[in-house]
Amino acid sequence: MAITQAADVLATWESGLAQDPAGRALLLHLAARPDLGGDQQALLALPVGEREADLFALRRALFGERMQVRLDCSACGADMEFELDAGDFARGLAGRGEPLVRIAEDGWEVRFRVPGVADLTAAARAADPRRALLARCVADAVHDGQPVAADALPAAVQRRIAEAAQAADPGGDVTLTVACPDCGKGTRAELDIASYLWTELDAWARDLLLDVHLLATAYGWSEPEILALSPLRRRYYLELCADV
Repeated sequence: MAITQAADVLATWESGLAQDPAGRALLLHLAARPDLGGDQQALLALPVGEREADLFALRRALFGERMQVRLDCSACGADMEFELDAGDFARGLAGRGEPLVRIAEDGWEVRFRVPGVADLTAAARAADPRRALLARCVADAVHDGQPVAADALPAAVQRRIAEAAQAADPGGDVTLTVACPDCGKGTRAELDIASYLWTELDAWARDLLLDVHLLATAYGWSEPEILALSPLRRRYYLELCADV
């Protein structure tokens, strides 16, 4: 079960303030998977699609299913606003990544791991990201019975590996195509759930700290006492303060 207690979520937000986007995504994933006991390496090794499913589930647990998304039409520039269902994404992406995939065609047999977050992060820092990713993820490759090094795979085989990886872990790239209500053209956009969730968490945390300040000033309560209140009771006490 994801971390949902106000004090714990606030601690996650505080830790993430000094982090870059990758660090914040990891903190959110840790909050989504407390069952792993803070094992960062285990989380980084998971297929990217599994992480995305975990973050959608965390978003649902913290802020509900309905996600408001705004996007500019790539054709006419119109401002489009629409809703997504975090629960649908969490259910649709969960458990779809396969840890080891095999392709066999035209004399080639290749086995490779579906890339995890650590693989993508390390590859992005390399001079040749594609080659670095192959080196990390290809377990073995054979052509007509002869072993072939990962960095010697021809372009056609590399493309086939990329296609198979996407099919095995479709949640690794959540791309939306939205039809513009004004001009009817479709706009493609990647949905970065880690960034989206962090933006929501940041706004929630700052609002919560303001609530703490107001209630502490009015009643003299400590932060832990205020955070222990349910959101409904906090709101009721804030309304009473406003009536005074």
